[in-house]
Amino acid sequence: MTISLSTFLEQITTNPVLAVTVLLTLGVILVNGWTDAPNAIATCISTRAIGARTAIVMAAVFNFLGVFVMTMINASVAATIYNMVDFGGNAHEALIALCAALFAIVTWATAAWWFGIPTSESHALIAGVSGAAIALHGGLAGINGSEWIKVVYGLFLSTILGFAFGWISVKLIEFICKGMNRRRTTRFFGGAQIAGGAAMAFMHGAQDGQKFMGVFMLGIFLANGQADAETFQIPVWLMLLCSLVMGLGTSIGGYRIIKAVGMDMVKLEKYQGFAADIAGAGCLLLSSLTGIPVSTTHTKTTAIMGVGAARRLSSVNWGVVKEMALTWILTFPGCGLIGFLMAELFIWIF
Repeated sequence: MTISLSTFLEQITTNPVLAVTVLLTLGVILVNGWTDAPNAIATCISTRAIGARTAIVMAAVFNFLGVFVMTMINASVAATIYNMVDFGGNAHEALIALCAALFAIVTWATAAWWFGIPTSESHALIAGVSGAAIALHGGLAGINGSEWIKVVYGLFLSTILGFAFGWISVKLIEFICKGMNRRRTTRFFGGAQIAGGAAMAFMHGAQDGQKFMGVFMLGIFLANGQADAETFQIPVWLMLLCSLVMGLGTSIGGYRIIKAVGMDMVKLEKYQGFAADIAGAGCLLLSSLTGIPVSTTHTKTTAIMGVGAARRLSSVNWGVVKEMALTWILTFPGCGLIGFLMAELFIWIF
C-alpha cells in the first residue's frame, strides 16, 4: 500500500486527526534532525575541514540521497519499525497510542538536547512506541518479539563494531601514511573528511530516515481506519519531506550536539576524523543492508571513542562518555515509561 501526494494533501485538509498525527511525526523528525543528524557532520566541522553552514547543507542533501537510494535498494529497516508493535484492530485507539508515543519521543529528545547530550532518537522511537503498545494491550501482547530482537542486535552491533571499526581504521591509516609528508597528508585528509562526512550523512538518511518514514506511513494508515495494512511502499514525496525536515532540524539546533561529539569527547586531527566517519558509515551500511535498526549516535560516538583510544585511552574525555552512556541506558526505560503514561492519558481523554 502507498499514498500519492495529491491524496495525502486532500486527506490532511479534511481529516483533523491525520493532521495532528502528521504534525507530531514531523516534530519527531525535526528533533531527530537536531539531535541525531549533527553526529554525521560533527567531526568534519570540529577539525575545520568544512564550515558549519556548508556542512549542514551537505548533510541535508546526502540525508535525502541516503533515504532515496537505500529505500530503493532495501527498505527492510522501515519494515522492521513498522512491524515492531501491533496496536490492535481498533484503528482509533491505535492512532491515539501512536500519537502518545510520538509526544513522548519529542519530550525525551528535547530534554536531552537541552543538556547538550546526544541521545538516540532511534531508541527513543522504539521505546516510546513499545510503551504505548503495552498501555494499549495492558501487557506485552502488542510487542513483536522477532522484530524487537533486532533492536538488541543493533545495540550491540553499533557499540562494538563502531568502536572496533574506529580503532582499526585509524591504525590502518597511520600504517599506510607512515613516513609520508605530514603537510600533504593533512591537506588530503581535509578533503577526504568532507567525503567521509557526506558518507555519514548518507547512511544517517538510510537508517533514521527509513525508521521515521515507517512510522509516518503507519500513522497515515491508522488515520484512515486501516489497522490491518501489513505491507507498504514509501512514496518519493515522503522521502523528500523527511529529508527537508531533518535538514531544518540540524540547522536549528545541531550545534550543541556537534560540540559535544566533535569537540568535547575527543580532540581529533583530520585523518582521525576521516577514520571515524568511514568507520561509522561502514557500520551503518552493514546494518541497513541486513535490516537491523541501529543508532546513528551510538555508531558515530563509539567510532570516535575507538579512534581516540587507538592513540591512548586518556585521549578520550570519559566524563563526556559517561554522560552519554547514562542517557543511552535511561532511554529505553525512560522514554518507554513516558510513552506508556501518555498513551494511558490520551486514551482516557479521547
